[in-house]
Amino acid sequence: MTHQRYSCDNSRRQTGLTSFQIRNRKLDTSVLRKSNLRFGFRFFEMQDSSNFKFGWEVSMTISKFKITTLTIFVAAAMFLTLSHWRTDSVIHAQAPGPSMLVSNLAVRTVVSGANQPTSMAFIGPNEFFLLEKPTGRVLRVVNGQIQSIVLDLAVNFASERGLLGIALHPNFPANPGVYLYWTCSAPAPPAANPFFPTQQQCSDPPQLGTDTNNILAVPLLGNRVDRFVWNGSTLTFDRNLIKLHAFQNDGAPVPPGQGDAAQPAQGNHNGGVLRFGPDGKLYIIIGDNGRRGQLQNLVNGPTPPQPDDQFGGPAPDNNHLTGVILRLNDDGSTPTNNPFFSAGAAIGGEVGANIQKIFAYGVRNSFGLAFDPISGDLWTEENGDDAFDEINRVEPGMNGGWVQIMGPVSRISQFKNIEVTMFGGTLQQLRWPPTNIADTPAEAISRLVLIPGAHYSNPEFSWKFAVAPAGIGFVKGRALGPQYEGDLFVGAARTTLAGGYLFHFQITGNRKK
Repeated sequence: MTHQRYSCDNSRRQTGLTSFQIRNRKLDTSVLRKSNLRFGFRFFEMQDSSNFKFGWEVSMTISKFKITTLTIFVAAAMFLTLSHWRTDSVIHAQAPGPSMLVSNLAVRTVVSGANQPTSMAFIGPNEFFLLEKPTGRVLRVVNGQIQSIVLDLAVNFASERGLLGIALHPNFPANPGVYLYWTCSAPAPPAANPFFPTQQQCSDPPQLGTDTNNILAVPLLGNRVDRFVWNGSTLTFDRNLIKLHAFQNDGAPVPPGQGDAAQPAQGNHNGGVLRFGPDGKLYIIIGDNGRRGQLQNLVNGPTPPQPDDQFGGPAPDNNHLTGVILRLNDDGSTPTNNPFFSAGAAIGGEVGANIQKIFAYGVRNSFGLAFDPISGDLWTEENGDDAFDEINRVEPGMNGGWVQIMGPVSRISQFKNIEVTMFGGTLQQLRWPPTNIADTPAEAISRLVLIPGAHYSNPEFSWKFAVAPAGIGFVKGRALGPQYEGDLFVGAARTTLAGGYLFHFQITGNRKK
């Protein structure tokens, strides 16, 4: 099999990361295509600097249940080495499994037979919930065996949709709340008018059973976060916390003149990760979902004075609350100490209430959130379009810069050049092409939409060319050895390349600068 080998020029801030370690190895690609129905689910026991097969989600399970492993889900592939950018054609023989570079790193299959697992949550020693993206099923796994299906939601699993994220209440099991991020389904709109969904949202309680990969068979607000209750054998719906944008068919004749008549329907940039922070609040990430409004740093939308799309905007009403990290109480209400709570109160109405929920914005898309167990800070990775994937330490009120900025703002001209000249020049949305990107750092900064209390922050680390980082996690405790305590691991994978990587980062002593 012939592949392209890529190596990347890397950029980092002067703060935050003291060292970056990479181990290059070839991986088994026989189960790495997204079109496959079944993927391996593996634990990786680590005693030393290491690398392993990786896909959608990395969960660091060095937990109170003493599971001294990293858990990996396979869903995509890449092959990457780091130095100066180049491409050369190379041929790699098919490997039977991950290639280890250290003798004290072991790999064992813990459970098999799952259908595209995306995330997991431990509910006891050697017992966890496992999510299947395309089936909407929550599996209960005990001692490496799938014991039962505890929930089967009717998901739309087209593109990046499906059953995506899980978080247990911080006081679980005393509080039996189980939180799920997923995409519900709805009848597709008629072919004569495919630009308007048949439903605004799914009804409660949510539908169970039949799934679909019809990209148009989704409500406008089809992404949702729900609380379920675990009774020891099944999950029962308790309440919906929030319903978020999902329907993407932006080639509509309204608004006119946006230049996006050829825009295909999409189902990506849903984010989907849920995490409870050390403050007991629930953090939710959703990508831009193809919107081009104020939360994407376009104060007047992509083609002013027209709205963002056929559903309104550019202000963040319910139809345009995307590209954000939300911070909610465990019952779905809004914490009064959120960074934009006062700003939202001053605006009022639906838009103001949504702004109050925001912890950070200007996010393109992310598959990873993690809290530093030492500092308590929130970290995330962010997928760029074709350039400058990021690792961010997310402070309250952060504006990540998208769509005006990706990567360090000092390298805005490189970002623009790559996006305009190398990979099709669309930023995945025809109504705001990369030719619109600023030419200088000062111009880019001046364009940002800054809600009162917001600030722009450069990433802690970025890759010049996209590696598609996904799950991230910190090592909590010394189960892997004291040399790894508090270290950050980031997985990355691409379907266009063969193999996959885990990147190991060591953080500075004060965890900030």
